[in-house]
Amino acid sequence: MKKAYLILQNGQVFEGTRFGAEGEITAELVFTTGMTGYIETLTDPSYHGQIVVQTFPLIGNYGIIPEDFESEAPKLSAYIVREPCDEPSNFRCAGALDEYLKKAGIIGLYGVDTRALTKIIREYGVMNASVLSEIPENLEEYTKKLAAKELSSDVFAVTCKEPYVINEGGKPHVVLWDFGYKGAMAKKLVDRGCRVTVMPATSSADEILSKKPDGILLSNGPGDPAAYTKIINNLQKVLEAKLPMFGICLGHQLLALAKGAKSTKLKYGHRGANQPVRDRRSGKLYITSQNHGYAIVPETLPQSAVMSFENVNDGTCEGIHYNDMPAFSVQYHPEACCGPRDNEYLFDEFLSMIGGGGNAAE
Repeated sequence: MKKAYLILQNGQVFEGTRFGAEGEITAELVFTTGMTGYIETLTDPSYHGQIVVQTFPLIGNYGIIPEDFESEAPKLSAYIVREPCDEPSNFRCAGALDEYLKKAGIIGLYGVDTRALTKIIREYGVMNASVLSEIPENLEEYTKKLAAKELSSDVFAVTCKEPYVINEGGKPHVVLWDFGYKGAMAKKLVDRGCRVTVMPATSSADEILSKKPDGILLSNGPGDPAAYTKIINNLQKVLEAKLPMFGICLGHQLLALAKGAKSTKLKYGHRGANQPVRDRRSGKLYITSQNHGYAIVPETLPQSAVMSFENVNDGTCEGIHYNDMPAFSVQYHPEACCGPRDNEYLFDEFLSMIGGGGNAAE
């Protein structure tokens, strides 16, 4: 067993044991609180460019199940767990976590006190970190340079390269604008009978509109929404068509920015399957799955927009309805796999807005 070290930009060092692929990496350090769903976490493109810490202590107990992948391969930079399971048990299991990470080229580290590590991130916020084979001789100098590094996730590294269609004969026709979408989003639309055209993040407004969609779904994805100025400019042109539109996570943020709102970076983000959200219209509470490090500033919303959902923990914006066009968005994941599934009804609302029904196939 080979040792490795997680070096934080604040100078703290965690020793662990390697699993998965070997190597060294520097990236942003974040944590996620899901008790299950590690397969979906590993394959969620929104984690591109991040070292992910699982707060739940035992990871890998039901193995790797390809049918549950959200994308073809992991996009995260490294994976930190307290204890990996070497002998998974599940009738769908197609291999163990260690083997999967090795094949995917993802660095892993276990035996780390993930509880202590999570407390540090909650106190100081997300930070830069490195996985190294040796502790640097001049640790203070190394961490100064580490803290100064500008690291970022990238939509263009995880979007599709060319448009493609899912469920060719379906109706209505929805364009899924791919900023790093999770596969469950397309599945929820197909389950409701839709034809789905997946379009790259690089698509122009003309290219999007040339597909003649009945509605547009703006997907999740990684990174700072304000950095994607070209996407925002194209989105503003698409908005002129007044097509029904549904934004999720990064898509929610990009839609708000295109309408003139501002975004801000959260201290340590919302990542996990237990985020409480309140519907401000009905007062109903939902437990939601989330994965984001930025939020829309409610005070900057245009007069045509209303904040429809709020995070119970910190009051941040979790959803917006627009009164000047058929559009709404949520910061959380209504398609969440492996749950919670309380908010799948939003896909039905989107389809009703289009005029295509919206009842999922049994």
